Amino acid sequence: MNGRRDELSWPDSRLVRACLRGSEDAWSALLEKYKNLIFSIPIKQGIPRDDAADVFQRVCLLLLAELKQLRQPEALPMWLIRVTAHECSRWRRQEQPYAARDPVESDLALARPDAPLPDEMLARIRQEQTLREAVRVLTPRCRRLIEMLFFESPARPYQDVARSLGLATGSIGFIRGRCLGRLRRHLEKTGFR
Repeated sequence: MNGRRDELSWPDSRLVRACLRGSEDAWSALLEKYKNLIFSIPIKQGIPRDDAADVFQRVCLLLLAELKQLRQPEALPMWLIRVTAHECSRWRRQEQPYAARDPVESDLALARPDAPLPDEMLARIRQEQTLREAVRVLTPRCRRLIEMLFFESPARPYQDVARSLGLATGSIGFIRGRCLGRLRRHLEKTGFR
């Protein structure tokens, strides 16, 4: 697992090369790096969680099958977004083939699944992925603290966070500020807004 944590910080080009050489750790790290990106798209489109998991599995299989043909590994996030959106459309066509009986409603229902993701949703998905990647490059203690305070629902009380990290409760606020400062600086370098 420690090796996989290191591989999470690798650029996509290095991860893809390692995957193509057959590294299971690299493949696990690649999936870990992009699992939230892939899974968030069907959820945002209102697909039930169980079906979103099926879409996720399908996208992972497509990624595995197409990895050799990937010409620009740095374009992987956008490729994943497009493929996942396509798989969501495919799911809708299979799950709701006769959703509307009225011909006008039928045309709208058929047109809707193939529509590209709205620009606003694409921008939000990209921002979320940028944030996930920035959190991933923090030190392990900062990463865990940020995850516990901001990504868990409900957020943990400081006492629980302190106990989990082996810190004094009174130091959590100070450490949180330092970690958020590091995160902010990293995000500024990437042009995050």
